[in-house]
Amino acid sequence: MTTTTIDRPTKESFADFWDAPRMVNPMFLNAPIARQPSQGRELVNLSELGIFNKIVGSETGYHTQADALVTQTSDNVDLNALWAEFQATLEIFNDRRNALVSLLSYPVTALIERVPQVGSVEFEDASEFGVPKGVRLVQTYLSLGYDFRDYDIATRFTWKYLRDHDARAVQAVHNAILEADNRLLFRRVMEAIFDDSARTAEIGGDNVPVYPLYNGDGTVPPTYKGTPFDGNHDHYIATQHAGSALVDSGDLEEMYELIAEHGYGAETGTTFVVLVNRIEAKDIRKFRQGVATNGVTSNYDFIPSANSPTIITPNATGLIGNIPPSTWSGLQVIGSYMGILIIEEDYIPPKYMLMFATGGTQNLQNLVGIREHANAAYRGLRLLPGNQQGYPLVESFYSRSFGTGVRQRAGAVVAKITASGDTAYTAPAQYKRGGGNG
Repeated sequence: MTTTTIDRPTKESFADFWDAPRMVNPMFLNAPIARQPSQGRELVNLSELGIFNKIVGSETGYHTQADALVTQTSDNVDLNALWAEFQATLEIFNDRRNALVSLLSYPVTALIERVPQVGSVEFEDASEFGVPKGVRLVQTYLSLGYDFRDYDIATRFTWKYLRDHDARAVQAVHNAILEADNRLLFRRVMEAIFDDSARTAEIGGDNVPVYPLYNGDGTVPPTYKGTPFDGNHDHYIATQHAGSALVDSGDLEEMYELIAEHGYGAETGTTFVVLVNRIEAKDIRKFRQGVATNGVTSNYDFIPSANSPTIITPNATGLIGNIPPSTWSGLQVIGSYMGILIIEEDYIPPKYMLMFATGGTQNLQNLVGIREHANAAYRGLRLLPGNQQGYPLVESFYSRSFGTGVRQRAGAVVAKITASGDTAYTAPAQYKRGGGNG
């Protein structure tokens, strides 16, 4: 292809040249320009001559014309190849969510869930006429709402940055955003559980309740197997120990009963799990049947899992029952107490414990609903090209839209370990709504 070069004129001489239409072919401006000047000649910079306005600056969010020439990082990795790689990792990341979040949550897309609260009926003696009384069951519903918010963050790389840095620098930013998204999702789920305050979500112009666990707000849980409840029923407890605020076996047994009395357990396909901090885990490892720990005698033994540190058991008489698994649903298990799996997790603040019943990964019986948009295109963590469509890695938008709300108000208990006199549950600052992203 023939290229065209011209001697470099001044602005004034070019203006004179432009004013002489007989000397200018309008197609000149569309002619290809050589990338390298021929000997003794320079390429024309049309922006300097006032013909094209200069495209300015990173401060406005736009990039210069030179950006289009940067298609690789300094180690010759194609930007479009990196973009495809990032999209692929997002697909894997969205499919393999944090194991803990998956056990605590269930995905929903409905704006409001209407959960039936079934009453009870009784049989009566049959009459000789063979006409039994018809059941008149009053069906009530509990409307469960979920909040919904949009979150985003952007990456912006100048062409000089991409020219001088290798692919690892770009990948590091991508990985940091994945970690931030993981923390955001985890924190919002934990806030829904640990924060016992009431909240509402505006849905269709109405303020719909978004519930925590049962918190004594006047809601009466359904009767289960003849056990009635009242509007003061509360799954946020303060332990109120005499003396020091240290965990004892009675705390785990009380938490278990508060959940089991609503019908959760092995017969309904749920497993009990308690998450504790490293500090509380040290005391729980000491629980032995008939032995007092922190002033309370245990009714069961703590059974170490197979991957627990080796211990010497003098005069051991054997084990009745099963050794708890080393891992369960991707989480490390340190042992069990009365069948409850004990998981040491430092995301749980000291002096707090969370016990919950779970049906497994993203099971219908799980505690928290994670609401995503009904349109599947808006679910998960999305990577979107920015204003520079030709080379999307120059500017990229990461977007996540979701909300939370407790679906199983009786499916968990949060305990704050307190000394006598400290009777009120308060949410830990770490998981109180209105804070940062964790």
